Amino acid sequence: MKKRPNDSIRIGVLFSETGVTSVIEKSERLGTLLAVDEINETGGINGHALELVSYDPQSSPAKYALLAQKLLLEDHVQVILGCYMSSQRKAVIPVVERWNGLLMYPTLYEGFEFSRNVICTGAAPNQNSVQLADFMLRTYGSRGFMVGSDYIYPYESNRIMSDLVFERGGEKVAEIYLPLDASKDNYEVVVQKIKQTSPDFIFSTIVGDGTALLHRAFANAGLDPRKMPIASLSTCEAEIQQMGAELAEGHITSAPYFQSVDTEANRRCLENFRKRFGDASVTNMCWEAAYFQTHLLANAMRRVGSDNVADLLTVLPGSEFSAPQGDIKIDEHNHHTYLRPRIGRANAAGQFDILCESESWVHPDPYLVSHTLQDWSAPLTTLVPTARP
Repeated sequence: MKKRPNDSIRIGVLFSETGVTSVIEKSERLGTLLAVDEINETGGINGHALELVSYDPQSSPAKYALLAQKLLLEDHVQVILGCYMSSQRKAVIPVVERWNGLLMYPTLYEGFEFSRNVICTGAAPNQNSVQLADFMLRTYGSRGFMVGSDYIYPYESNRIMSDLVFERGGEKVAEIYLPLDASKDNYEVVVQKIKQTSPDFIFSTIVGDGTALLHRAFANAGLDPRKMPIASLSTCEAEIQQMGAELAEGHITSAPYFQSVDTEANRRCLENFRKRFGDASVTNMCWEAAYFQTHLLANAMRRVGSDNVADLLTVLPGSEFSAPQGDIKIDEHNHHTYLRPRIGRANAAGQFDILCESESWVHPDPYLVSHTLQDWSAPLTTLVPTARP
């Protein structure tokens, strides 16, 4: 293992403290810190503490690539925990592949990707998009308006969502993209188009600071989430805390984890989290994946007695962990994670009421080779009241 003079084991961390996606990335960093604290308090890695080597990439894909290379070549770490946007991940992948590092990526993404040097612990499209499309068309109607940030994840997610909507006989009313630094006025123009076209729901792949701007423009236009909600794969408790619960209430998110998940592992984890970071801190899907992937890594290091990537890749695929969402597992073949899809509706407390959830974990199918709803729980109509009067 790569050890310091004090015999600690170093791993790299790349989550932004500044920039357009810093709100959610800070939460991923906190999930990582909590897991490292728990690991070190229970003896570390065979008696050696984990030490984080952390940098701020400032939400910039180019800086992600430069700092990933610095971690691998100058700091001599083997494993990097990090990245939020797909553009950031895609900037780092060539670096870890060239220098034989390992990236553990805790964010939902658009799928259709595999690298030997990447472990994906966020949701693949068959673990959130499929369920969200089914839910929205059953509950609200068949006409969807798509709005996203201007980079690869929204483009690909909207392509997947469009296919899912069309398969179910639905219609795409419009598809609009805005720069990551788009202004309040830009969002107001989009919302006016939403108001004019009157879709049944809005599918948002807006990320970062734009999430609050979209929701505020929606509310200012007098639109009603009970009749026409914003549906998202990425709007979570972190963004709700940023924008205020009153703007988020009534809108829908599909995710494997919400802070309100009622499991013993989640209750225990939340208690530890609040002791360290205060009662005002909230968790979310990306926070949870950052948390459990750090524990998966620590368990793998204990098993092989090494932080060597080749050694770790003999045990990480197939490994399991009792995560806050429920038991999870890294797939042996595609390096993605078995997760537990859920649909949540934001409430007045800034949390999510869970409307439905899978009965067991759902295998990751990042290429959407065979997507079904056989793992979904009760019929949605028994769980969710009719949305329209």
